Amino acid sequence: MTALVVPAQQGRWLLSQWALLPILALLTVVLFLVSLQTGPVTLSIAQVVSALQGLLTGQAIDTQADWIVRELRLPRTLLAVLVGAGLATAGAVTQGVFRNPLADPGLIGVASGAALAAVAVIVLQDSWLRGWVQWLGSFAIPLAAFLGGLLVTLFIYRLGTRDGQTHIAMLLLAGVAINVLTGALTGILTYMADDQALRSMTFWSMGSLAHGRWVDVMVLTLCVVLPLLFLPRFARLLNALLLGENVATHLGFSVQQAKLLLIACAALMVGASVAVAGMIGFIGLVVPHLIRLLVGPDHRLLLPASALLGASLLLLADMIARTWLAPADLPIGLVMAVIGGPIFLSLLLKQVKPSA
Repeated sequence: MTALVVPAQQGRWLLSQWALLPILALLTVVLFLVSLQTGPVTLSIAQVVSALQGLLTGQAIDTQADWIVRELRLPRTLLAVLVGAGLATAGAVTQGVFRNPLADPGLIGVASGAALAAVAVIVLQDSWLRGWVQWLGSFAIPLAAFLGGLLVTLFIYRLGTRDGQTHIAMLLLAGVAINVLTGALTGILTYMADDQALRSMTFWSMGSLAHGRWVDVMVLTLCVVLPLLFLPRFARLLNALLLGENVATHLGFSVQQAKLLLIACAALMVGASVAVAGMIGFIGLVVPHLIRLLVGPDHRLLLPASALLGASLLLLADMIARTWLAPADLPIGLVMAVIGGPIFLSLLLKQVKPSA
């Protein structure tokens, strides 16, 4: 029988892989149900379960509790799960591809590239990008954000890769430059925006799930769930990359082709999440770190565990955003920064040990 914990190197204790995933799955389900109960109107678990049963059986909405759960809280809660899982997994993939724990999608410019494309659609939808919006409808902003994140990721990948080797210093410096450039262009678009677009952009730039709709849930389901199902097949490659690209190549992996596919999946998840929920930081950086401390760097476990913990963390942040200053709804990006910043600093302090 597998024990709950097993001893690890450097004096750490790692959770057994057989115990971690069920624990995180149970945590996600509990927070999911609590999220449906939480808000200006507190509901009982019986009311939540009844509303969910009515939705599954196709019953009409006949009570206030049914309407609150099915039309207001359920789409928002599902968005929190999908966005949290997508950003955390994208962070784990990005760090694995570039072999650097700081290669968060936000730090290397992926999120800012997606944000720039989304802002461009918001501001220019009645002028230069009217045809784009008319053609794609509800998918206009998510698809633009995906393309923006993908282009930035490929550009940074090309800058940071020479002779089949990824140069981490060049990668991070290019990310800094991209963040500055996209920030400047976003500022120009903000200056061009009218009052309505400006209000939308201001709230969106701080991250929010308050305006989640079922169409957003459907878009994110395609853009997040499909990559989540696709990525585990690359877990062994990501493990091999920990030893270096040359080693992974000698082991028989098609490294460059696989890296492009992984980058595309990460850009898709980040772009769609940014388009729907705005800028939400720290999840892609903090969650993979926490999972590695618990179970080590094996991507066969790191990827699904990051998805579950990312979903749980954003569910918790969303509940805080709804209740902290109720009935006001705080931007979830600010709440996530308040939660993620101290966690990341504590992780850094634990890694810094005084010399003997």
